Amino acid sequence: MVSSEANPWAKSGGLADVLEALPAALAALGHPVAVVIPRYMAARNAPARRILDGLPIALGPDIYEVSIWQLLRGTMKSDVTLFFVDQPALFDRQGLYNDRNGDFPDNHIRFAILSRAALEIARRVFPTDIFHCHDWQTALLPVYLKDDRVIDPTFAGTRSILTIHNLGYQGIFAPEVLGEIGLPKTIFHPGAIEFWGKVNFLKAGIVFADALTTVSRKYAEEIQTREYGVGLEGVIASRRNALTGILNGIDYDRWNPARDHLIPAHYSPADLSGKARCKRELVHAMGFPEAALERPLIGVVSRFATQKGFDLLAEAGPAIFSKDVYLAALGNGEPKIEAIFRDLQSRFPGKVAVRFGYDESMAHRIEAGSDIFLMPSRYEPCGLNQIYSLRYGTVPVVRATGGLDDTITSAPASEATGFKFVAYNGDALREAVEEACRLREDREAWTAMMRRGMQKDFSWAASAAAYSRLYCSLVNP
Repeated sequence: MVSSEANPWAKSGGLADVLEALPAALAALGHPVAVVIPRYMAARNAPARRILDGLPIALGPDIYEVSIWQLLRGTMKSDVTLFFVDQPALFDRQGLYNDRNGDFPDNHIRFAILSRAALEIARRVFPTDIFHCHDWQTALLPVYLKDDRVIDPTFAGTRSILTIHNLGYQGIFAPEVLGEIGLPKTIFHPGAIEFWGKVNFLKAGIVFADALTTVSRKYAEEIQTREYGVGLEGVIASRRNALTGILNGIDYDRWNPARDHLIPAHYSPADLSGKARCKRELVHAMGFPEAALERPLIGVVSRFATQKGFDLLAEAGPAIFSKDVYLAALGNGEPKIEAIFRDLQSRFPGKVAVRFGYDESMAHRIEAGSDIFLMPSRYEPCGLNQIYSLRYGTVPVVRATGGLDDTITSAPASEATGFKFVAYNGDALREAVEEACRLREDREAWTAMMRRGMQKDFSWAASAAAYSRLYCSLVNP
């Protein structure tokens, strides 16, 4: 597995969590698994040993010397081998992809080196049947693997998979970078790496990988449409027979109210009494009045990004919070979305409380202490917080898109685990929240919905089994 992130050594979002959990779940099924990531500044103190030094990697006219480090055995929770690609001039920086001045201008070289180094690791250290690449940062690997200028018997029969975690990020660069990443001009055309006159890493991976996956069944359908395809819907649709939607799992060791050490009280479907204490503690922490204990409390833990749909709160928020409804939110991000939350907090003091930034403990406390969890996403490839919310008995209100649609059941009532709305507008969001608040008044029906959600299983075991079947189908067609 080749990725730009893997928890705990490099993380900016959910990709890192996937690269921590999925390899372990595959190893539990008997697969020998290695993960390859850059040796960023944050990984400098990782307990690793250098196994290759001065390894030359040619990219166009330049040669880069890299070192390969291997994490010491027993450091990871499972039998997974982790390799770091060390090239200080490229990776020893404060940010993973950018700094306060924006994206690093040599990102195309940085991640081309990562892909080429992964090939060298497979050639010299870890014989490989499958290269599983993640997002645009590693999407050149399938291209290098099929470069007809290089005939390497090492990789005869080796296959590649590209997983699209978020189509909104594609790795688009000026056409001049083609020579710098060591690829021929013959692939600069609309059927390969060219995209409206520029080089598109993700598109190249989509074209050259043997198989494609994305992180939910619904998102696999959506990205073949103009609304969600971000300009790549045509090329993805042309490869629909190679595309599979496999839902991400979650780590129930970290997210389980029966043993979560970050929440005030434990609880389970059989005994929900601890959830009331969790709500009480959250109400007090957020400065809400005692009356909030008996009223609907909505939780939000998210990046404050346009993708997440919080612009709809500018429309729907005043109508929702003019009633006896409360909001506890945690997150930060785009200034315009932060401004929406600041405005609601200012207009509804004592009803809307926002913590800007990220705090792992507070994230768990909001999940456990809220009645309702809100995810009105414009698009959501998979989503994790709605799955956490199910396990914590916090009923999700979501927009019916991507993984949100796949994981939340809204009908029939006897099987419902949450509430969904389809139209992307403030009225649809408001109506879904109001419907949830009305049902909450029926304590028996609400408790039954909570318990149904808590009993759902979205662990990594099922996802890993689906990947395992895909790997086997590629190696033994």
